[in-house]
Amino acid sequence: MLLELLRSSSDLPLGEKVGTSWPMLGSSIEPSAPIPEHDQSNILPPTTETGTDKRPLVLEARGNHIRLADGRDILDACGGAAVACIGHGVEEVVDAMVAQAAKVSYVAWGFFDNPSRRELSRWLSQSSGGHFTKSYVTCSGSEAIEGAMKLAHEYFVWKGEPQRINYISRAESYHGITLAALSLGGHLIRRAPFEPLLVTNVHRIPACNSYRQRLPGEIDEDFVLRKAAELDKAFIEIGPDTVAAFVAEPVVGAASGCIPSVPGYFKAIKAVCDKHGALLVLDEVMCGMGRTGTLHAWEQEGVLPDIQAVGKGLAGGYQPVSAILVSKKIVDMMESKQASFTHGHTYQDHPVGCAAAMKVQQIIQSNDLLANVRTQGQYLEHLLRSKLRSHPNVGDIRGRGLFWGTEFVRDKETKKPFDPKLQISHRLHERALRPPYNMALYYGQGCAGQSRGDHVMIMPAYNVTRDVIETIVDKFTAVVHEVFDGLATQGLS
Repeated sequence: MLLELLRSSSDLPLGEKVGTSWPMLGSSIEPSAPIPEHDQSNILPPTTETGTDKRPLVLEARGNHIRLADGRDILDACGGAAVACIGHGVEEVVDAMVAQAAKVSYVAWGFFDNPSRRELSRWLSQSSGGHFTKSYVTCSGSEAIEGAMKLAHEYFVWKGEPQRINYISRAESYHGITLAALSLGGHLIRRAPFEPLLVTNVHRIPACNSYRQRLPGEIDEDFVLRKAAELDKAFIEIGPDTVAAFVAEPVVGAASGCIPSVPGYFKAIKAVCDKHGALLVLDEVMCGMGRTGTLHAWEQEGVLPDIQAVGKGLAGGYQPVSAILVSKKIVDMMESKQASFTHGHTYQDHPVGCAAAMKVQQIIQSNDLLANVRTQGQYLEHLLRSKLRSHPNVGDIRGRGLFWGTEFVRDKETKKPFDPKLQISHRLHERALRPPYNMALYYGQGCAGQSRGDHVMIMPAYNVTRDVIETIVDKFTAVVHEVFDGLATQGLS
């Protein structure tokens, strides 16, 4: 009854009804097709608010396109922040959410369990070959990281090592925007306004940035040994028996622009953690759940984390969902001590969120989208390198799967970054968003260290097609040339 009521609603923007011609994977409507035309008399002005909020107003989104109130269709080349992994408006996910809400829309997790949570938890365990035997479903990546930090410490309390209160992370990293997660990360721009409030038991080592840190002639094996030695030195300086965990992103996202680790890096890092009895926590909020071509990014690293945080691609933006995945080692310790994790959020294990996440993952599996991520990712890499590698201000092109970043530099030979005041990456984003390009890119600063360095990220949906990849790269290439030609004319390049 509720489903029919929602489907008959006429109060949606532009007179559109839920489910009427929204594209499904495998349907006759291509997921990448532009949104169908509407009666232009219903188009709203660019903004309906006064004041300082000038963000474009979104009325609807389907496939790889977002319709704005001014009538423009924006090609979503980044999924927001690598979130919209199966595109927008997939009817099967909407149906699953509505069906769950019609049965149970909310239960207090501390009192009750629900079938959607159980199904998702079983699937997450199976996805790791049984390595993770428990999961806590939360709402955001920041929540998942905060929970992972707390769990790592509490594990050692149960184990009889309560002195393990320190954490090691990496420079030019980002792990969330809440205070503990912000303390863990090394994104200086986002940390700066809150430095007096941040916790001080986090210690950072250099990132694994082959583009900027590899010595002349240094091969992978030697680079990895040097990186592992940096971590080992940090353990010794802090006090090995005081460190709870080392936390890292397998492929660094927002802070550095899709920097992958060097082959063998995480095996060496895990060995150092094991040597000192600390946990390995992997932050796959942005790079996980298929974004790099395997469901878990660690599958390409040859390691198994003790705790993992996932988010964004878990539910594809259809609901705010993240999760803390907990290994058998930690769960066994909890059970042996009859202990419970001292943690909880109002919307933890939310039934509708779990139903949305499960349906998104079923769609990814049933349509073999991870294979498409790998295929189209290789094509995206090829086009980016062939069209932009020779540009005098393109320093590095890096990534995996459908997770690619381009770093821009003032001097290609010295890798000198631009003055942060020029906001190069923001200029590229803003120009791409306006006509004639009408394309959304993800941008950031800080990849070169000390808040310097500009990067732009391309992260389309897993069901993206070859022709859409070509359109994205063609538009991006044109934007790069236009922006830097303009800077040269102004004498700023």
